[in-house]
Amino acid sequence: MILLDTVTFLWIVNNSKKLSKRAKRIYLEKDNTIFLSSVSVWEITIKYKTGKLPLPFTPTEYIPKEREKHGIETLPLEEYDVLKLESLPKIHNDPFDRMLICQALARNLTILTPDKLIKSYPVKTAW
Repeated sequence: MILLDTVTFLWIVNNSKKLSKRAKRIYLEKDNTIFLSSVSVWEITIKYKTGKLPLPFTPTEYIPKEREKHGIETLPLEEYDVLKLESLPKIHNDPFDRMLICQALARNLTILTPDKLIKSYPVKTAW
């Protein structure tokens, strides 16, 4: 079971060359369930509203359409995910990444990410 980092989701839906060959294989592997966290939806929406992330449509239209088009499941943020924060080392301050890490730890997911800081945490990653 794979949890997409926000940037990985955006690279997948835009068919970016920045997506590694291995990441693309993992994403396309039919036996893998791929998730997009509500945390990533929050991050995309904030960046869109502040003008830092241009999208062809509003996040309300864009995210569900692209998620469904690419066979990506939604992953809500639950209390037990957030409670993992208490034991998480403070390697960096990005609240979105920290919540994704918490979700991955709480649910035994692998985060598909190129982010070296995420890879510094005690969480399973792939790229």
